[in-house]
Amino acid sequence: MRMLPTVLANLFAKAATRNYPHFVRESFEHARGELVNDIKGCIFCGTCARKCPSQCLTVARGAAGDKTEGAWTLEFFACVGCGVCVDACPTRCLSQKATHRPVAVERAVITLTGRLPERPARKDNAAGKAADKTEA
Repeated sequence: MRMLPTVLANLFAKAATRNYPHFVRESFEHARGELVNDIKGCIFCGTCARKCPSQCLTVARGAAGDKTEGAWTLEFFACVGCGVCVDACPTRCLSQKATHRPVAVERAVITLTGRLPERPARKDNAAGKAADKTEA
């Protein structure tokens, strides 16, 4: 009989949980959510893929046989949202939104392609020294 007041109070009280896809709660201030890559700033070095503990990232230079393009692939279901790849990125092109990705019912893989940065021309010191000796 002591349980009856608790049962009645819970029966007529407001629900303690939210119906998630319909009612989304605001994110916390420093929440780590969906991973985003600004592909224009990516140099396709592969540091993010090497540092990723869940191995959800793949970086390929010279994708599809073209030596001027690179591909960056993310498997959403494998990503744990830890942010290690964001911290390891040397160009800071990776970031995380404060919100999580929407609910998905099928496996999602995102592949972004971009141009590899042009390498600066190397100054050939040996050729410069040889030219200096012939002039002198």
